Amino acid sequence: MSEFVVEGVWAAPGRVNVIGEHTDYNNGFVLPIAIPHTARAFVGRRTDGRLRLASTHAGSESVDLAAADLAPGALSGWAAYPAGVVWALRAAGYDIGGADIRIDSDVPVGAGLSSSAALSCAVVLAFGDLYELGLDRIESARIAQRVETDFVGVPVGMLDQMASLGCVEGHAYFLDCRDLTGTHVPFDCAGAGLRLLVVDTRARHALVDGGYAERRASCEEAAALLGVPSLREVADPDAALAALPDGPLRRRVRHVLTENERVLRVVDALRNGDVRAIGPELTASHASMRDDYTISCPELDTAVDTALAEGALGARLVGGGFGGSAIALVDEARCEAVTAAVEKAFAAHSFTPPRFFQAVPSAGARREG
Repeated sequence: MSEFVVEGVWAAPGRVNVIGEHTDYNNGFVLPIAIPHTARAFVGRRTDGRLRLASTHAGSESVDLAAADLAPGALSGWAAYPAGVVWALRAAGYDIGGADIRIDSDVPVGAGLSSSAALSCAVVLAFGDLYELGLDRIESARIAQRVETDFVGVPVGMLDQMASLGCVEGHAYFLDCRDLTGTHVPFDCAGAGLRLLVVDTRARHALVDGGYAERRASCEEAAALLGVPSLREVADPDAALAALPDGPLRRRVRHVLTENERVLRVVDALRNGDVRAIGPELTASHASMRDDYTISCPELDTAVDTALAEGALGARLVGGGFGGSAIALVDEARCEAVTAAVEKAFAAHSFTPPRFFQAVPSAGARREG
């Protein structure tokens, strides 16, 4: 493959969701932060209608195809996301041609930190600039979401895309997914003597496997039974739960309704400058996802339980579940002890050794060159 054309570099970060899991596709509330880990797209336009894709990751194959031939399911793996952006833009009526796209990303893949959304958002920004499409952040997020839902086949909400595109440094992004309005809430862990520790359990996390879609479908079923457009519209949670049959459906609805309430309490605490107060809400969120939404796994439970036993103020799984990462709110002085304890617990269970890093609220997507 001949040398790639590069007209600029666009970057979009991964995200950690402080709280608000599986609420976005129910038109609820979420509270993500962007993280320093970033996907970068080196992009240049082509006049021959070809789409050429490459990744700097070892073992990644280059792809060369006609942009006009793109269709859902045509590609898999990392290449599906930049290709899906081209397809989604063309499907939305934007007159774009071919391109050279080279990807370089340090967002951990499969860790539940939105590596795919970061990749898609970086490429959407690139095409928006290069072809002067006039996309605002919400429309860019919708295009990136369509890559996931229609091209790749995972029915995600808007959390990941809006976080990658809309977060700002030093803040959490309080987003109302019903109308996509958001405000930036100060989130200063360091100032409170705390760290938000991410534990990448390295347990396989693949939302395309179907568990995510099944839970979204169950929420839509419950909303229909309750006669509301989405679970966000439930006015009386107790009455709604009582109206549903006892079993998984009721428990899943209970998670969504109580998770929205937890997001609001965390936002209030952060606005009052009380970062330490959010710990119990994180832990309650994990219990709800483990017991009601049933999306945890032994590695995630081990990470959370061990962190709490070592003095973490709160901990929970983060992302879609079924593997991936957990977060723990930890006193700075306890960070090393928590890390060591989790490593020891994983070894005792013969789990794959986890990876750790600190989540620092970072800037959202931007052009870098």
